[in-house]
Amino acid sequence: MFTLRPLTETDSIEQLTDLLHRAYAQLAAMGLRYTAVDQSPDVTRRRVQGGHCLLAWRQKQLAGTVTVHRARLNSPCLQFRQPDGAVLSQLAVAPEWQGHGLGEQLLDAAENWARSQGCAAIRLDTAQDAVHLVRRYQRRGYRVEAPLQWPDKAYRSVVMIKSLETLPPSAARNDSCSATS
Repeated sequence: MFTLRPLTETDSIEQLTDLLHRAYAQLAAMGLRYTAVDQSPDVTRRRVQGGHCLLAWRQKQLAGTVTVHRARLNSPCLQFRQPDGAVLSQLAVAPEWQGHGLGEQLLDAAENWARSQGCAAIRLDTAQDAVHLVRRYQRRGYRVEAPLQWPDKAYRSVVMIKSLETLPPSAARNDSCSATS
């Protein structure tokens, strides 16, 4: 039903940004001002740079996206800097395609890419109050790893992790994450 492919130089960053705005509008209505709610095309370009950004198409309509990076070595969040991990961001499905399994396809593709890169785990963050998202990720095998407070957000987030292979117990959990320094 959907075709997934990597972002190319000829794809429209403006179209991708519009998709993100539409997909995150429901979260904005809940008072959760994720970056993707109103980011500029320049911010979208910066957030996909150096990562593996996938676009999902339904015929000629952009229906969804996800970006996954290797460890984010400059991230203020300790968990995102783990060298054996990948970081998932900007998962978005156009409102008209939500509930059709596209989010699962995008997550599968991101996790498979991370495995192909030799990553032992994949992490993401989401608003703690977006209970529906926390539960969705838990159903996929993610677990809450640490609390997180981004300095530019009024809400608290959680870092969630999914093992892509068996992790040694000492690497499986960090107790906190502060993105304020």
